[in-house]
Amino acid sequence: MGRKIALSINRLSQNTQHVTRANELTGISKRLAQFVADLNYDDLPSDLVERAKLLILDISGIMVRARHDAESTPALINAVKRMGLANGKCSVMGDTESYAPPAAALINGTLAHSLDFDDTHAEASIHSGAPIVPAALAAAEISSCSGREFIAAVIAGFEVQIRLSLALNPSEHYARGFHPTATCGVFAAAAAAAKLLKQDEVGVRNAFGIALSQSAGSMQFLADGAWTKRSHVGQAAQNGLMCAFLSAEGFKGVDEPFEGKWGFLHSHAPNSDGDKATAELGSTWETMSLAVKPYPSCRYTHAAMDAMTEILSEHNLNWTDIDEIEIGLPQTGWNLTADPLSHKQHPKNVVDGQFSMPFCAAVILREGGMTWDDYAKHLNDQDTLALCTKVDVVVDPLAEEEFPANMAGVARIKTNGKTYERFVAVPKGEPENFMSQAEFRAKFEGLCEPYLGPTGADRLANTILTLEE
Repeated sequence: MGRKIALSINRLSQNTQHVTRANELTGISKRLAQFVADLNYDDLPSDLVERAKLLILDISGIMVRARHDAESTPALINAVKRMGLANGKCSVMGDTESYAPPAAALINGTLAHSLDFDDTHAEASIHSGAPIVPAALAAAEISSCSGREFIAAVIAGFEVQIRLSLALNPSEHYARGFHPTATCGVFAAAAAAAKLLKQDEVGVRNAFGIALSQSAGSMQFLADGAWTKRSHVGQAAQNGLMCAFLSAEGFKGVDEPFEGKWGFLHSHAPNSDGDKATAELGSTWETMSLAVKPYPSCRYTHAAMDAMTEILSEHNLNWTDIDEIEIGLPQTGWNLTADPLSHKQHPKNVVDGQFSMPFCAAVILREGGMTWDDYAKHLNDQDTLALCTKVDVVVDPLAEEEFPANMAGVARIKTNGKTYERFVAVPKGEPENFMSQAEFRAKFEGLCEPYLGPTGADRLANTILTLEE
C-alpha cells in the first residue's frame, strides 16, 4: 500500500510539473508573432536604429570578402548554378550576377558565417546577422520595401532569434549537438521576411509554424573541419525566407511551434525557460546586447586574445623567447576551442584554426593582432604551429564566474623566468566595450577594398549607414 501511495504522489507531482510548465509556455508563439507584426520603425529608439545599421554594415563586409576568399564559396556557387538558380531577381554581396531569391539567401547567409567574423550575443551564445540579414535582403528586393522597413524587419529578426536561444538555455542546446545560430535563426529569418511581406500576426505565426520543421544545425563539424557550420546558417536564411513565402500564400503551419508538445522549446532543449522568450519584449532590446568581432575566430577566444595583446604591448615581448602560454576560459569556451587539446594544437584548415585557442594565441604572439589573411599566412607556418604546442588551455574559475554574461578569458605568458598575466572580463566589441563607427569602417574597408576598391567600399558603406533615407 505504501508503495502505491508513493507512486500516486510521484505521478501527481509529475502532472503538476507538466501543468506548470505548460502554463509557463502558453502563448509564446502568438506573442512573438504579434511583436513582429506590430513593430514599427517610427517607434524604434534612435540608438537602436544606429546600432542596427552598424551591425548590417559589419555583416555586409564579411559577405563581400567571403564571396571571394572563403574556400567553401566556389562549391556553393557552382552547386547553385548547376541547379539552375542563377539569373534571378536577387543580389549576392560582392557578386555581379543575380540569383533566385532562395539561392541568394542561401549564398549570402553562408558567406556571412564563412569567416566566423560575424556578430555574437554572449548570453544567448549565437550569431545573429548571418541568418537574418540575408533573408531580409532577398525579401526586400522582391517586395521593394523602404530602408526603414528593412531596418525594422532585421531588428524583429534579431529579437526573435536571441530570445529563443536564451529560452533554450544555449549550453544545454549545444550539449545536445545543436547549433543555435541556425536552429533559432530559421525562425528569425522567417520573422524578418514575413514582416517585409507585410504579414499580420497570424501570418507571422504561421511562418514560425512552418519553420519548426526546418530548425536544424549540427555541431559535428567540430570533429573534422567541415564547412557545414557555414551552410546550415545559409540554409536557415533560405528556409526562413521560403517559410515566409509559403505562409503568405496560405500554406498551413502548426499553431504552437514554440510551446507545443513537440514544439521547439520541448524538442530541442527540454529544460528551456519559456519566460525568457518574451520577457520585456518591446521594451528591453536584446539587439543592443549584440557584440561584434575584432578577430575572425570563435568569440570565446577573444578575451584571452585581448589579454595577450595588452601584455605584448606593455612589455614588448618577443615571441621567440616565450616558454609557455596558459589560457583560461569558461567551460563552454574550453569545450569549443580547447577539447581535445592535442587536436586544437595541430590545426589543419581554417575551421580548425577558427576553433583553436592555441592557434589564435600563436597568431597573436606572432602578429600582435589577427586578421582574416592570417589564416593563409600561418596555417602552414612551422614556427606558428610549433608555438601552438606551447599553449595550454584550462577552465578558469574567474572566467567561469563571468559566464554567461561575459565570454571572459585570462592569459599567462611565461618568458625569461617571468610570468605576465592579464584577465579580460569584457572583450573588445561587447556592448560595454563596443567598437566605434571608425573601427567598424576600418574593419569593413579591410574586408571589402581588395575587391570593391576604396571608392566602391566607401559607396557601399555610406549607403548602408543611411538606409533610413
